[in-house]
Amino acid sequence: MPFRKTIVTLLSTLFIAACGSSAGSSATPPSPDTWATVNGREIRRDDVEKAYRRVAPAPTGQTLSEEETLTAKLSLLSELILQEILVGRALESKLEVTDAELESAFAERKKNMAEGAFQQEMSQRGLTADDMKAGLRRELAAQKVVDRDVVSKISVTEQEISDFFTANRAQFNLPEPAYHIAQIIITPTKDEGINNRAGDDATTPAAAAAKATLIMERLKSGTSFQELAATFSEDPQTAPRGGDLGFIPTSALKQGPPILRDAVLKATVGKVTQISQGGAHTLMLLVATEAAGQRDLTVPAVKDGITATLRGRKEGLLRAAYLTAARNDATVVNYLARRLVDAQGKPLSLLPTK
Repeated sequence: MPFRKTIVTLLSTLFIAACGSSAGSSATPPSPDTWATVNGREIRRDDVEKAYRRVAPAPTGQTLSEEETLTAKLSLLSELILQEILVGRALESKLEVTDAELESAFAERKKNMAEGAFQQEMSQRGLTADDMKAGLRRELAAQKVVDRDVVSKISVTEQEISDFFTANRAQFNLPEPAYHIAQIIITPTKDEGINNRAGDDATTPAAAAAKATLIMERLKSGTSFQELAATFSEDPQTAPRGGDLGFIPTSALKQGPPILRDAVLKATVGKVTQISQGGAHTLMLLVATEAAGQRDLTVPAVKDGITATLRGRKEGLLRAAYLTAARNDATVVNYLARRLVDAQGKPLSLLPTK
């Protein structure tokens, strides 16, 4: 149900942004409800549990095992840890989110939802508009840090654009119409040679379905396709390129799997389509469609496309390096991960508390 999924997307995005806000540190051993600390600030079990309930896939007849559920929660906890680090940097730098920025972002997030339905959904989930805005303020603060320290540092020169065009000239001479496609692949079996940033691999149909749902929710909340493909795609060839498949000629597309062919032909540029078959999932982004013929840098779409590609590559690398360095510079203790290792597969209820 698209309307309800929109509500869930908003709630999950804003709630994840709200997590990790507990402050303070203690010399005493942490309680079982403390799942991580970031520079002395706690991220509690309830933070992660609520975030998980907002992004967990709708019932499909397949139930996630405890191990699969905990794997998803570990991933969410890692995201909350990174966000807490960024929010801390925003506070240190006095990067503030204005009330006008907050109200504008809040209105944008709920623009497709009727007010009555939105309020009812929040009530059912035990949240208020103030709760949502507090979470969104943290999300925007974290993004300000990334914009300042990553996005603003990226530039693409005319020489780089020209060099790319020269090196890939054949790519811009299309003998027939073509489709520029990017993909995120998720399989229900263990894959050899996983080459994504997270080392993430779904190994069962239920885990693959849950992973696809979580990634789709992240896309709807504004995370870039390229970033998610590089982090989570299980295709070792395209994951390092942010899922980019390049231009697929019409004849080659027609020779491919009918389910993929039909999805591409019906797709809208800039939109992501989920293709599911045999327990596997492909999240396909139609980047652009191109007519046959030789194109050069005088064609605005060619230059803009090259610029976007080069910016994406640079930003992806700098973002990954920046977030890795930021985490290394922070004092982080992931108690959930530590307890799971110590428990050696025991149920969460039996995990040690220290």
